[in-house]
Amino acid sequence: MSPRGPVSMGVLAAIIAVLSLTAGVSAHHAFSAEFDANKPITLRGTLTKFEWVNPHSWLHLDVKGPDGKVVSWAIEGGAPNALIRRGMNKDSVPTGVEIRVEAYLAKDGSNRANGVDVTFLADGRKMFMGSSGTGAPYDKKP
Repeated sequence: MSPRGPVSMGVLAAIIAVLSLTAGVSAHHAFSAEFDANKPITLRGTLTKFEWVNPHSWLHLDVKGPDGKVVSWAIEGGAPNALIRRGMNKDSVPTGVEIRVEAYLAKDGSNRANGVDVTFLADGRKMFMGSSGTGAPYDKKP
């Protein structure tokens, strides 16, 4: 066997490992990289989708503005594993339910926010959705 064969395979394996680590790191971010702790917002609307994905869960909410126009929002929450530890599961927030979300706005001005608390308007039940950084239980709330 040629001495270049195993070395080439080792180099290829190392490149693949580095690329896969880089992809995972770029998908995850710190709160302060995308959201503004000085811009709390409260949204009230109807849940259209709950994405139970890593590294962050996402609530999709249709919010009716004062003009009657509906605007879709994406609310980032904690990782599914963190939500499970808080007693939630992917069925905890059913599609079509009316909720109020306390959150922090995205820095880029898009209709995205980092969620803190979700309140079910039908019964007043509250769930903590926050991910790491501002919005976590030990941090200030909006």
